[in-house]
Amino acid sequence: QLQLVESGGGLVQPGGSLRLSCAASGFTLDYYAIGWFRQAPGKEREGVSCISSSGGSTNYSDSVKGRFTISRDSAKNTVYLQMNSLKPEDTAVYYCAAGKPIIQTMCIILGYDYDYWGQGTQVTVSS
Repeated sequence: QLQLVESGGGLVQPGGSLRLSCAASGFTLDYYAIGWFRQAPGKEREGVSCISSSGGSTNYSDSVKGRFTISRDSAKNTVYLQMNSLKPEDTAVYYCAAGKPIIQTMCIILGYDYDYWGQGTQVTVSS
């Protein structure tokens, strides 16, 4: 019954914005670090962002710093990824994941640190 569901993907023009959602069922996201990852065709999975279980610490890959923002809404049991100033190279399937790292006040954007994964949502940035 532990499930993560991503939504909010779609087709946008370069410079546009999207907000991705990661909703949990069967467990409470407040007790987990949440990561966002993406994978483009022919490329390996890339870590994008993460937020600690406390919500006080976040990390971003260099490629998205200043453009993407991760946040947590405890009341809705949902984590968001706000994506602004989108570029064609942001095109990928985006996945959210939940895990319990040893250091609960921090998070890392590495796949081995996460136990539960969503099915992914497609983001396409093209003119």
